[in-house]
This record gives sequence, structure tokens and C-alpha cells, in this order.
Amino acid sequence: MMKVGEILISDDIKDKEFVCNLEKCKGACCVEGDYGAPLEESELAILEEIYPIVKQYLSPEGIREIEKQGKHTVDDDGELCTPIIAGRECVYAIYDKRGILKCGIEQAYLEGKISWKKPISCHLYPIRVTSKKNFEALNYHKWHICSPACSLGKELQVPVYKFLKDPLIRKYGEPWYNELVSLIESQPPKEKKKKVVK
Repeated sequence: MMKVGEILISDDIKDKEFVCNLEKCKGACCVEGDYGAPLEESELAILEEIYPIVKQYLSPEGIREIEKQGKHTVDDDGELCTPIIAGRECVYAIYDKRGILKCGIEQAYLEGKISWKKPISCHLYPIRVTSKKNFEALNYHKWHICSPACSLGKELQVPVYKFLKDPLIRKYGEPWYNELVSLIESQPPKEKKKKVVK
């Protein structure tokens, strides 16, 4: 475990390798799971503000669910999250021509229609943030659907903290990120276990 400011960071974030491989996973993180993407309270007003613009990018099913459930909902633990369609994909997810699920909010952002990319929990994945009273903890969320991302990350030798540079800066600022990198790079490299030949 590492600590930068009041943020605790799991060692997996420096040790694990990860690069999203949408060609293989088809955006499964937007459809798998029991609930939608976690939301911060500050993001609720943003969703309300951008919805009239984002709506044109969404599927008819997504729009129908938003109009029924609202722009956000809560899970069984009372945590804020995006609604989902019939226990499947996030209401803000859209299929492209290749059948890959992408974010309608992000599509509007990429086309310059809005200045907010997507919920920070989506941008930070596979990091999950746990907020406590006096600190936050960043943990690596291992999920079988991300096996292609782990394989590609290993092949390209990209650790999680480097793959997620932009969202980590978005969340905590560039000085914090630079401090994290300095801390990681000052540590001795992790020794690889040698295979014992019997």
C-alpha cells in the first residue's frame, strides 16, 4: 500500500498491467454487473445539465429507461449509480457498427458538444475509489471480463497507473499524479519469482 496526500493506493496499481482491448471485450464493462456505473454526488447536476445534448446519442431503450428511472438511481447499498436497461447495459451506453458498447456521453464529448467526458468512475476503471471520512482508497478491481486488457497490458508492459494517467490527473491533479509516479519509480523493482524445475 502506498500513500500520496490523503489517498491510499493499492500496490496492484503499480504492479498490474492493463490496456483496454475493446476489439476483444466489446465494452463488456458497460453491460456486465448488477448495477450501473458509480456516480459522485457532484456529477448528478452535470448529468441533468448535459442530458438534453447527450439524449440524441442514446438508444431508444436508454432514453425510455432514463425517463422512467431518472438520470441516476441508487443500488442496494444506497450508493449513487447510472440506471441500466433490463438488468443489462448502462442507459448511457451505445453500440457502434461493430457491436462494441461505447459511452454516449463520451461520444458527445469527442464531438465537442459537451466538456465533460463521462463519470469519473468509468474513466478510472479498473481503479475503484472507496471514500471514507478522512481519506480515499484506490484499489485495482480484477474482473474476468477484462482478461483481454490484462493480456494486452502485459504485452505492451503498461502498468495501471500509466494507462490511467489522464483520469488520475482529472481526479486528483497533475502535482498529485507526479508525486505518485515519483514514489513508484523510487521503489526498487519487484523481483520476479523464478520457476523451480523439478
